[in-house]
Amino acid sequence: SSVAQAFPQGFVSPLEGRMAGPQSSNVRRRARGVVALAAGAAVVSQCLDLDFVFPGSSAAASRRDVLAGGVVGALVGSAGAAPSADAYELPPLPYAYDALEPSIDKATMEFHHDKHHLTYVTNINKALEGKTQPPLVELQKTAIQTGPAFRNSGGGAYNHNFFWLEMAPKGTGGAPSDKLSAAISEAFGSMDDFKAKFEAAGAPGARFGSGWVWLVVTKDNKLAITSTPNQDNPLMEGVEGTPGIPILGCDVWEHAYYLKYQFRRPDYIKAWWDVVNWNQVNGWYEDALAGNAPSADGSSAAAALVGARRQLEKAGAPGFEVKFNFEARFN
Repeated sequence: SSVAQAFPQGFVSPLEGRMAGPQSSNVRRRARGVVALAAGAAVVSQCLDLDFVFPGSSAAASRRDVLAGGVVGALVGSAGAAPSADAYELPPLPYAYDALEPSIDKATMEFHHDKHHLTYVTNINKALEGKTQPPLVELQKTAIQTGPAFRNSGGGAYNHNFFWLEMAPKGTGGAPSDKLSAAISEAFGSMDDFKAKFEAAGAPGARFGSGWVWLVVTKDNKLAITSTPNQDNPLMEGVEGTPGIPILGCDVWEHAYYLKYQFRRPDYIKAWWDVVNWNQVNGWYEDALAGNAPSADGSSAAAALVGARRQLEKAGAPGFEVKFNFEARFN
């Protein structure tokens, strides 16, 4: 096979070949793990030559990137170059890049998630290198007092985790629950009035420059609309606007919409309503009433990915199943 040809019997990697002595046994085992994973990468490469397509994917290059990226990540981790186990991670999108069209275009989703969001994650990890990294939601409370890296990059990492989870392809996000609908009507008059006030808070005249507009649950369990500059959010102590637990938020930075809407931010916010994941917002509302903020961490995104796949399966859309059974033993 191609794997056998790539790694013949008796093969010793250059990395392992340079090691000797009992003190290097752990490193040798890691090197052998790299070789084994490289073999796995070769298997993946062979599989990618088959006509296997992920739901929502239209190009072989995209599926090659998805699988190869995972294998390369595993190789890097085995080589010891990965960040520490408690480092914050860039969560996967719980849907395809083009799943939110026409509200948000594929190109915007690609660079917004893969470039902008990744930069926030990378920078907050650098700021916390060698230090204890608390859950990302816990980092928000003191972010303004702690310093710019925590406020901007820590806030940006949290806000974007939150943003991806609160959206879903058009027609799949459900509707506000009866309980949330009643609270919205009590606070704003009606759903239409709420949307109009939310859009006004996010318009350039109200939120000049970059920032976010939010629906929050206040400390007295009432709903309020607020906006924050840059990557601030209502969980931060000392934040501009109304503090509270966010259950809905719209990113009004230009990078979130400019490719499609240019200067027409109001049009972007109006179109964004079509992809709000009210099923998620309903759950966050219940949690907020109990005093709990959305964790919006990577595991939540992974769970959302599984949930999205199940929704597709229920709808009769083609599904897929990929199983990896790696077992590593270190003595």
